[in-house]
Amino acid sequence: MGDLETIESENPQPELPLAAQLEALLFVSGEPVALAQLAAALDVAPSVVERGLNELDASLAQRGLNLQRHAGRVQLTTASQLAGLVERFLGLEATTNLSRAALETLAIVAYQQPVTRPQIDSIRGVNSDSMMKSLLHKNLIFESGRADGPGRPILYSTTPEFLQHFGLGSILEMPPLARPEEEETKQDELLKG
Repeated sequence: MGDLETIESENPQPELPLAAQLEALLFVSGEPVALAQLAAALDVAPSVVERGLNELDASLAQRGLNLQRHAGRVQLTTASQLAGLVERFLGLEATTNLSRAALETLAIVAYQQPVTRPQIDSIRGVNSDSMMKSLLHKNLIFESGRADGPGRPILYSTTPEFLQHFGLGSILEMPPLARPEEEETKQDELLKG
């Protein structure tokens, strides 16, 4: 064994950069991982992990992978631009299409989260029970808690699968909502033009 120890000490393996170490940890994880968990595994501060993730994210920009962030957790996912290719390769059906009503309901959850079903019904003007069940079944939303109001209604939020479905790395990448006055201005410009 002395010879093996001599060989190892003569040819020490260089430590890979933090971004590469993070990529390896995220690759083997089957689910989103908390920054604190990554920091503990690497024995570094969470701020160091965040810098490493930013570096990894930048290096993935020209590759077939993305970092997806949601609720303080991060996951390595395939690039959304390659969804069709991956589906064909794996023999999967195309991504489930959502009805207009389901998209409307999902948009309300995404922009208002956490939100209760009565709040969604109020915004839509119709009962959203079947849409909510469908979105829960497709794992695009989840029950994220209970409101403090009367009856303690269930709060709903979007899932990491929601981000994957729409090719988003984070909820912060969602386009901003147009304000009603902006919509009126656009409509007025179209009518004049």
